[in-house]
Amino acid sequence: MNDAPAQPAAAFPIARSLFVFALVYGGMTVLAGFLAVKQVMLGPTGLGVEAGIFAFLVLVVLSSATAQLHGASTANRLVVWGFLPLAMSIVLILLVLRLPADPEMWPQGLEAFQLIHATTPRIMAAGPVAYLVSLLLNVWIFSKLRGSGEGSGSVGLMIRGAIASALSQAIDSVIFITLAFGGEREIGTLIAGQALAKIVLSFVLVPFLIALVVRFARWLDRRPIR
Repeated sequence: MNDAPAQPAAAFPIARSLFVFALVYGGMTVLAGFLAVKQVMLGPTGLGVEAGIFAFLVLVVLSSATAQLHGASTANRLVVWGFLPLAMSIVLILLVLRLPADPEMWPQGLEAFQLIHATTPRIMAAGPVAYLVSLLLNVWIFSKLRGSGEGSGSVGLMIRGAIASALSQAIDSVIFITLAFGGEREIGTLIAGQALAKIVLSFVLVPFLIALVVRFARWLDRRPIR
């Protein structure tokens, strides 16, 4: 029997920044659905938007930063595998909703839980479809705008991030609202309002966040392994 100690594995078989991105990304896919329950107003603009957009914009930032640092194919894999925690959360929510509640549970809390999480099947199906299409589109546009050059300058990076985010978020609004509410209510004004709010956020927040995250990731990857 060989009692020789096992050789330690490499401390970071993937880039440290990609490891951190994946952790945060998985959490944001789940959190976006919970935050979407609340509708918020965007300050003086008077635009209303579901609060899940803030977590979704983090997904846009992370997928764009991944494409910038690790390539479009890696960013696409991040988006596709990021669907896994989202799908698992939906399955677990459906399971918990069908399990009998503890009779000693606070009645108002149970009612609120059921009300918030018992969304219709159409809405549950619309979210993942819009997620996959819009985020894969974001990576594709972001990478195409980069062209064959390095394209790592801060200004170019921010411009590409804003354009890719704005276009993909507009498509996200069209897909999600059409699948979730089409035929049940008038969706034209709802799509327009949601898309406009997301485009505004894409130009105001996303460019700076992408530049910041890319700078942080490069610093993280330069740190010595301990």
